[in-house]
Amino acid sequence: MTDLTKILQQLEEDSALMGGMVSRLVSEIEEPLKVMEVCGTHTHAISKTGIRRALSGKVRLLSGPGCPVCVTDDTDIDRFIQLTDIENLVITTFGDMLHVPGSVTSLTAAKDMGADIRIVYSPLDVLSMAEREPEKHFSFLGVGFETTAPVILATVAEARKRGISNFSIYAAFKLIPPALRLIASHPELAIDGFILPGHVSAILGTEPYRFLVEEYKRPSVVTGFEGADILQALLMIAGQLEKGKPRLQIQYSRVVTPEGNVKALELMDDMCVRVDSEWRGLGSIPETGLKLKDEWKSFDTERRFELAEPSSKKSSLAEACRCGEVLLGKVIPPDCPLFASTCSPSNPVGPCMVSGEGACSAYYKYER
Repeated sequence: MTDLTKILQQLEEDSALMGGMVSRLVSEIEEPLKVMEVCGTHTHAISKTGIRRALSGKVRLLSGPGCPVCVTDDTDIDRFIQLTDIENLVITTFGDMLHVPGSVTSLTAAKDMGADIRIVYSPLDVLSMAEREPEKHFSFLGVGFETTAPVILATVAEARKRGISNFSIYAAFKLIPPALRLIASHPELAIDGFILPGHVSAILGTEPYRFLVEEYKRPSVVTGFEGADILQALLMIAGQLEKGKPRLQIQYSRVVTPEGNVKALELMDDMCVRVDSEWRGLGSIPETGLKLKDEWKSFDTERRFELAEPSSKKSSLAEACRCGEVLLGKVIPPDCPLFASTCSPSNPVGPCMVSGEGACSAYYKYER
């Protein structure tokens, strides 16, 4: 059997498996369900595989605040841009942050104006830059959830170990479970169940989500990223609702364990404190941010450089953008008047169209 034949056979088997699960969901669900997929990677998988359309009328799948670039608030973007005015300061970041709009402009615009902004694939790359160019200071934009934070924090620890003093991070980390509490308790949303993020849960484990089941009685399943994973999770949620027994389950058992990554969790506890954090579209949520503890303050960009309070002024287009409501699950991307007209991947107005994990970019690419 040739490699191509094997691939085609596997695709056929996968298609048959998914088709069977779709048929089960359609036949077994009597009352339409409203389920939130928290992670942006899930949103793209759902759109790409046609699951949303296949289950239309039976399951309403809503995107949640699981795209770290999308939920980074305007004020943080504005502060990132302020850093470009500091002499001999180099901003380093993952590429998806460049085009995210702040209140008025973006890092891309600042780069076009001559700011030294460099894209890296790993924060460890920045340490090499700092060693090669000791006359400059290198700041890494620490945007991300529990998945990303430990890697960046480990880089800070490595910088101290190697005596690299011209390196710091702007800590804009966010924690997923408290944001889900806000959504589960929101009187207008009435979410029936949650597809929980696989990557974040590989770090967190499952216990931080237990309140969803015990306090809010919402079936919750940690799920993988293949189409069959997502459909299986929906069958698990539907089964829990049918029995009236909400549970916290792991569908993604090949990666996620109940206890999570203990070392990564310890690193966050040892190096960070929880703070209130602004989420784009969700507002300020208590204790959902992570900042470096005092003993690490020399590696904290915000403490090393004085930044003015950013302006909250927005353009009329930015005011019309409904990304915040998309992230909350109030609307889907086509409900935004800018979607696929004024706002597109080549000319994004809001962060949900900018990011590769954004719901608007998923709908634009697969569901128009």
